[in-house]
Amino acid sequence: MDPYAAKSSTEATPQEKLDIFNSIIQPVKTSMLTSRNADGFLHSRAMSPVAVDHLTYYYIANIKSGKTKEFQNDSHVNISYYDPSSTSWASLAGRASVTQDQSVIDKVWNPSLKAWFGDLKDGKHTGDKDDPRIMVIVVKPESLHFWHNTSSKIGFAYEVVKGAVTGDTAAPGELITIEHDEIKLISGLKK
Repeated sequence: MDPYAAKSSTEATPQEKLDIFNSIIQPVKTSMLTSRNADGFLHSRAMSPVAVDHLTYYYIANIKSGKTKEFQNDSHVNISYYDPSSTSWASLAGRASVTQDQSVIDKVWNPSLKAWFGDLKDGKHTGDKDDPRIMVIVVKPESLHFWHNTSSKIGFAYEVVKGAVTGDTAAPGELITIEHDEIKLISGLKK
């Protein structure tokens, strides 16, 4: 048995858990998106989600990048978040798909994204939202694992020192999981 996991678990409804998850990821501007290539190696890259719509996460990328082949090879991905100010972290395991549907691009596009594509001066590859290089990575979660720091910095340090001195397990936060069945339930509540 893992005494840390047992001590830091929490009782909450699926929606309450999702609210905590969102409170962790909201201040984090850059996430790490991890995918697997055809050789089985994992690749992570820093990416900022351009939109989050309930339980769907959107990223803009270049269709010519290696990410497209990785998602076609294995759609399983992981998105991780870490907030150094609170030490809370979150991990989203899910599946990614890619679309170039202009209505989806229009929905999530931000003009500042043009900087990542550049204008090739050919009238077609302008870096704007109608550039044929633009794709949207759509990630739908299958499970969410996260740790929410519920202590102040002093409280955190106290818990760790107390655990080291007394032999008790430190638990300065909550370790929370939202599994597939709860995600389906939350998704159903949105409709």
